[in-house]
Amino acid sequence: MNFETLRLTFAGEVATLTIISKKGSMGPQFWAEVPEALAQLGAARVLIVRGQELFSAGLDIRSSAQSIGSALGNVELFRAQVAPMHVAFESVAELPIPVIAAVHGWCIGAGLELISTCDIRLCSQETRFSLPEVRLGIAADLGGLQRLPDIIGQGWTRQLALTAEPITAATAERIGLVTEVLPTPDELFARAEALAQHLVSLPAKALEGTKRVLNTELPHIQSMMQAVDWNAEHMSADVLTAALKK
Repeated sequence: MNFETLRLTFAGEVATLTIISKKGSMGPQFWAEVPEALAQLGAARVLIVRGQELFSAGLDIRSSAQSIGSALGNVELFRAQVAPMHVAFESVAELPIPVIAAVHGWCIGAGLELISTCDIRLCSQETRFSLPEVRLGIAADLGGLQRLPDIIGQGWTRQLALTAEPITAATAERIGLVTEVLPTPDELFARAEALAQHLVSLPAKALEGTKRVLNTELPHIQSMMQAVDWNAEHMSADVLTAALKK
């Protein structure tokens, strides 16, 4: 399937979803195409999400302004306008396979909210991150304000969301938004591919179970029992034996 704003490619069991729209902007076509692309993942074991000329400049204001503007003042109409955006990002968050964000250039607004749905975030040294919605007179409403506190804490989430000031790759690594900073975009993409291949080498059910437990966020005891129950159902004696032989 061909897409206008995305390119989905495969290297063995690793899938890469590249945002190919101009400056990685996210307009109506993007929101429609994300779930369609994810439905094509098939037997992929890991997904890498990346940009082309840069990661993403965020919401395509020009292509979205008319439809969003016509819904202002009407809660139900506004919710209907935003619903496809929620579906797109929740589709990424709910994938049972690991998702790696490989971020270069700028990662702005909806782009930052997108990477908050991913499991592992890497970037290159020149990357800048920004959540500038307040400058536009709005509150970020695509999940960033809900997910980012679990990633970087309330303090830095509030710093980003209330000031709209960008942060550097070094700051992003220091606060835990990303776990690795690579010198160049090429090295970033190579590292993302290598990490994806490593994940492919690990037992699929163990990765899925780990991600489910992390995502569910149950109270402590219930969360432990969720992991125990998953292992009881999916743990393989053959996989365990093979791992002990390595």
